[in-house]
Amino acid sequence: MEVIELGEGTPEVAVVGGIHGDEPCGPLAIERVLADEPAVERPVKFIIANEEALAENVRYLEADLNRAFPGDPESPVHEIRLAHDVAREIQGCTTLALHSTQSYAAPIGVIKSVDEVARAIYPRLPVDVIIETDEHTDGRLIEYPHTIEVECGLQGSDAAVENGYDLVRAFLAATGVCPIDPAETRFELPDREEVEVFRLEAPIPKPDGDHYEVFAKNFRKVDAGQAFASVDGETLVADRPFYPVLLSPYGYQSIFGYISQRAGTVE
Repeated sequence: MEVIELGEGTPEVAVVGGIHGDEPCGPLAIERVLADEPAVERPVKFIIANEEALAENVRYLEADLNRAFPGDPESPVHEIRLAHDVAREIQGCTTLALHSTQSYAAPIGVIKSVDEVARAIYPRLPVDVIIETDEHTDGRLIEYPHTIEVECGLQGSDAAVENGYDLVRAFLAATGVCPIDPAETRFELPDREEVEVFRLEAPIPKPDGDHYEVFAKNFRKVDAGQAFASVDGETLVADRPFYPVLLSPYGYQSIFGYISQRAGTVE
């Protein structure tokens, strides 16, 4: 784990990238922000979490780091020890964790439950939707207070790095670390009053097969009786209305994605 601090005093704001080693957008976005040599008005820390997995371009070495919190410093498993170290570093911080996905190109917010931090920050980030995970957070970093995640875009894409850079800059502005001059930024700051929230309800099982397709669109309503995916040519039909989230044919090994319902907005 690498930790870089800017500003004087104890940081109360943190940005974390590289929780998964096959998601380089976070570390690359952080490197770009640091290369700007930003003038900070309050101290901040940047954390590159799983350096070993990043070097191997694998999601993890022994265990999924984002399922290993709070961790254990005495564990023989690399990621479980690392989870303890990352959790210690973000203690007392308002934290942004950067990820990427195989299912959606635009940035997505992810939060355990909508709270004052979500309401204060997400409307100021370039995200149009937020996933509220509720109980689907076992071992994830967003279980910690004042911690939010963003999916920057498609895994391994240049666009995810670009989005990640924009998200970090906007987050630093929203937390008072480094205000943005609209005349000097290449992206448009959000000009809206609310962000739509979708609450996860359950995973969508993916039966064993060789060839998978998805027909539905993420965050677009699937009606009861509508075909949303297929396995080896056999169509899967919704038994009730839902909104798919993180839906993709090959993004997960045993599920297509998640069933969600609209849960209002963050204003």
